[in-house]
Amino acid sequence: MLVEKKVFELPRYVTHGGTLLKQVRVGWESYGTLNPDRSNAVLVTHYFSATSHAAGRYSSADALPGYWDTIIGPGKAIDTERFFVLSSDTLVNLNARDPQVVTTGPASIDPDTGKRYDTSFPIVSIHDFVEVQKALVESLGIKRLRAVVGPSMGALQAYQWAQSHPDMVERIMPVIGAAGGDPFLIAWLDVWAQPVWLDPKWRGGAYPDNDPPVAGLTAALKTVTLHANQSEWAATFGHNPALPGRDPAAALSHRFAIEDALDRFAAMRVVTADANNFLFLIRANQLARADARQIKAPTLMLYSPTDLLFPQPWIERTAAAIRAAGTPVEIAPLHGPNGHLNGVLHVAQASERIAAFLARP
Repeated sequence: MLVEKKVFELPRYVTHGGTLLKQVRVGWESYGTLNPDRSNAVLVTHYFSATSHAAGRYSSADALPGYWDTIIGPGKAIDTERFFVLSSDTLVNLNARDPQVVTTGPASIDPDTGKRYDTSFPIVSIHDFVEVQKALVESLGIKRLRAVVGPSMGALQAYQWAQSHPDMVERIMPVIGAAGGDPFLIAWLDVWAQPVWLDPKWRGGAYPDNDPPVAGLTAALKTVTLHANQSEWAATFGHNPALPGRDPAAALSHRFAIEDALDRFAAMRVVTADANNFLFLIRANQLARADARQIKAPTLMLYSPTDLLFPQPWIERTAAAIRAAGTPVEIAPLHGPNGHLNGVLHVAQASERIAAFLARP
């Protein structure tokens, strides 16, 4: 599928915390066709470091498709011959330096000052992500979503959708994510942020465009990458040196292959990332507070048994809370060597289950 990145703009939006934002923009894309009565829409909500690019390619020259391309498309689990699938960037999207990302956040220009918001940008939450998505959905004439589906931070948004707008959501499919903010996860997210806070080039958030805190953000993204994967993935690198003949036992400057791999992954990701957006995105996730007991939409929860961000007991706790309210819940594992990221990289193994869930009347 070739897809087009589009832009939705709200002239004004008042955040959950009461701050007025002007000229709010979010990038979005869609796959499939909206039917005449606008009843076949499926909203995909993305994970922490992702964008709206859930499937397809922007051009035939793109090296990789969107992150859930294995399950979104013609004849796939989320069948674009049957469903109109849409996905939008969140506010404070991490990838503010990606030319395909236009979404409002700290790296954006404040229309009142003509300068970047930086840390003057208001604190936003998962609730705000959902409300901006709701405005986008309603602008398309869609009054009810067939489903809201998404991995990790996308799961947090799916829970929030079901709680905040029960009349608009027929069902939800949260993947690798539990409802509500666990204090242990709040603390881990703070660990993610520390390298940015400590980088002198962060300058309290007032860094120039041409001299951002690259070292701190790179170190932060290394932490995110390792946390989102798991020991089985790391084990594939063994105890090998990064370079032949440079034994780590011989000098501190000699690197292990796993260290070098994390450096390279982070270096690739930091090119499109913005440090302030990263910090504001972390705070939005720390503030996640969906109440599973209020969810009335039938739910399919997919989880990874080796997940280090949302461990299996948290998933089971959320499922039990939803069931306690009388809501039907299905739960199924996703297996693979990537821990938390099994929900992105290996989600296709649940294709039949996903298709059956979406097909139910």
